[in-house]
Amino acid sequence: MHPDIHLALHHARAAELHAEAGPRPAHRPGIRTRLGWTLIEVGLKLATRPGPVPAH
Repeated sequence: MHPDIHLALHHARAAELHAEAGPRPAHRPGIRTRLGWTLIEVGLKLATRPGPVPAH
C-alpha cells in the first residue's frame, strides 16, 4: 500500500473514532501529580522556614 493512501486511511479512521468518542472531559491532574506538587510545596516551606533567632 502506498504510504500516502495508508496515511489518508489512518486520518479517516481516527476522525471516525474521535466522532464516536464524543466530547472529552476537562483534564484533571492525577493523584500522583497532585501529591507530588504537595510534597514539593511542603518541602519548600520547611526549607525556607526561618530558624530560631540567635541570642546576643
